[in-house]
Amino acid sequence: MSIETTAQWTKWEKYLFRTAFAFFILLIIPLDASWYERLFHPKSFFWVLSSFTGYRPNFIQLNSESARFGIAGYASWAVALAAAIVIAAVWSFIVRNNEPANYNKLYYWLRVIVRYRIALGIIAFGFLKFYPMQMPAPSFSNLETALGDYNTYKLYWQQVGVSIWYEVVLGIVEIVGGILLFFRQTTALGAVINIGVLGNIAHANIAYDGSVHVYSSFFVLLSLFILVPYIPYLWRLLIKGEDVTPHFYYPVQNGWKKNVLKYSFVFVFTILYGILRYDVHYNQGYLKDPVTPGLANAAGVYNVTTFKLNGKEIPYSPLDSVRWQQVIFEKWSTLVYKVHKPFTISLPNGDPQPKDVDRTYELAGIAGGNRFLYYKADTTKGLLYLQDKARKISWDDRTKAGTKKKEKEKNKKEEDVPQLTWHFNREGSERIILYGYNDTKDSIYVVLDKIHVNYPIQIKRSQL
Repeated sequence: MSIETTAQWTKWEKYLFRTAFAFFILLIIPLDASWYERLFHPKSFFWVLSSFTGYRPNFIQLNSESARFGIAGYASWAVALAAAIVIAAVWSFIVRNNEPANYNKLYYWLRVIVRYRIALGIIAFGFLKFYPMQMPAPSFSNLETALGDYNTYKLYWQQVGVSIWYEVVLGIVEIVGGILLFFRQTTALGAVINIGVLGNIAHANIAYDGSVHVYSSFFVLLSLFILVPYIPYLWRLLIKGEDVTPHFYYPVQNGWKKNVLKYSFVFVFTILYGILRYDVHYNQGYLKDPVTPGLANAAGVYNVTTFKLNGKEIPYSPLDSVRWQQVIFEKWSTLVYKVHKPFTISLPNGDPQPKDVDRTYELAGIAGGNRFLYYKADTTKGLLYLQDKARKISWDDRTKAGTKKKEKEKNKKEEDVPQLTWHFNREGSERIILYGYNDTKDSIYVVLDKIHVNYPIQIKRSQL
């Protein structure tokens, strides 16, 4: 359809426009009551802005693998399109006897809404990478995980996380692509950039089961819509070799009022939003990886030299479901032991959380018999107070599913109570001895000897 000032709209173009208008409005304007509840009861102004930048329409919930990772995830789009077709039909019936000659002004404002929605979402995406927060570098436990024990999405994220500057540059490109959409003169360039960036993200998430393929595809769809009026000009210029001068409809507006409103909006969702996001992550502590330092000079990989259960030593076997095979002390307060036994696998991507015990990115998408324990160390008494981070995942899942307030309060009390308490002794800088009781109240005695591992990705190029 054309938005040239002299163009007359055909009946078919008008019906397509009404369908497109209803479709995009349904996808962009929040219709979820819980969204408005969060908007009017925010933790801070940053979370108000985040309500606008991160809204995702969800008209239908499907509990299937395809809904999470595949084509069924687009079910809400199908619902919106079906509703839009009905709305367009009703709209056409209502205006059948008094139909305007064209919809230039309405089309212009729909494009403005779409442009700004893309800008808000892609700029928020960009700041996550720019700082960088979305894909942290691999931890010791991740580096020690066998390739086949990685969930595919986590493997992809780790590939990006090992190159911090690549992630930062991606963030800059996304931020710039979003800012360009705030201005009419650079709209097409911004849309092209966003199609390239978000299209890559969408197909990568489809290939690696990343579960954000729908949200990234959403911005590709909106950007393609923005480029529709440019197609005839590009055809004439690039294919026919004709000289073209694009003419688009723009309503007459008060210049200074429009500029004040626009630049205020741009300032809030770029400069101010960027400052607030930095504050939320690095001052308020909404991070993916824990930050509380673990035992001093203990970080690294340990061989389980001795393992005793109820006083009886158990020899090493890679198939033993009781004897530990390996222990890792992260730089932060996480202890990981490996045993031939299945544990809960976290499929979410480990959203930033304010407390170390809730930060699950390190165990997200990881299998292979690794159990992740958050701990607090009392060095004067030689005690470790430990909590199973995977068990907290199950609590979070129940909360997201609509657990009642009393159950949330009960779980919160349980989270504050250590599930395990172990003694520890240190013999020099290379050996740690743990002893206490496991989950089944059996006594354990474990001797750990540090293994010095040089990971290729941590070695500088000059040393290779």
